[in-house]
Amino acid sequence: MSNFVLNALPRTDEGKGASRRLRHSGYVPAVVYGGDKRKKPVSISLENRVLVKQTEDSSFYSSVLTLELEGKEEQVIIKDLQRHPSKSNIMHIDFLRITKSTPIEIVVPLNFVNFNKSPAGKASGNFTIQQNTTKIRCLADKLPEALEVDMSAIDMDTVLHLSDVTLPAGVEIVQLRRGADRDQSIAQAYTPRGSVAAE
Repeated sequence: MSNFVLNALPRTDEGKGASRRLRHSGYVPAVVYGGDKRKKPVSISLENRVLVKQTEDSSFYSSVLTLELEGKEEQVIIKDLQRHPSKSNIMHIDFLRITKSTPIEIVVPLNFVNFNKSPAGKASGNFTIQQNTTKIRCLADKLPEALEVDMSAIDMDTVLHLSDVTLPAGVEIVQLRRGADRDQSIAQAYTPRGSVAAE
């Protein structure tokens, strides 16, 4: 079961005016779709205050969520989330139903670890991150909250690429499925200006 449970209400009144009224009453319009082909898209609403609190946990966006609606539970992931441009309010969410047998594609964080143990770190180097998330493909029960990028072997002026990420069993990076030419850089170690190593 998911660590995140969303209590949803059915929504029958649709359109821009209805969505505006719903937001003014403290709720967020949303839709859930996909999964079993026999299931139709369903319009729902969620309490904005509770939802905003849940989204403060970064793992919310890369987790399988449990959606409770009229006494029934469904497993979903976020496909799209729209926020107000200047407030914390969430304007709309799209949820995708998932099944045990259908692969999902979802963006997860990249966590860079062990730089201080690396040759570059021991030589007082620094590193810059060029990409801190990536889209992965896997079954729901294989979904990691994040991918760890082990930097313990990185040397000064070395560039890490997506292909350097160690993946859990059953997990693929979507970009790499499209060819080796999509293997972009994600981090680089460098010598700080004015350091002893640079001199």
